[in-house]
Amino acid sequence: MLTKYIDAAMRKAKYKILSDDGSYFGEIPGLQGVWANADTLEECRDELQSGLEGWIILGLELGHTLPDVTPN
Repeated sequence: MLTKYIDAAMRKAKYKILSDDGSYFGEIPGLQGVWANADTLEECRDELQSGLEGWIILGLELGHTLPDVTPN
């Protein structure tokens, strides 16, 4: 169940190349504070997933309800 949530959230991720240094920025719309920045797209995806996992754990520890990430 958790793996499916992470997979669904990662499918919503948006990435862009930053013009100032050429690094990659990624975020997941609707999940406030879940973002990553890295030199390559692969590193950015890995960092974003790691950040998402930490965000989920903290949210659950604080008793928050996870937002719906299913496609609209």
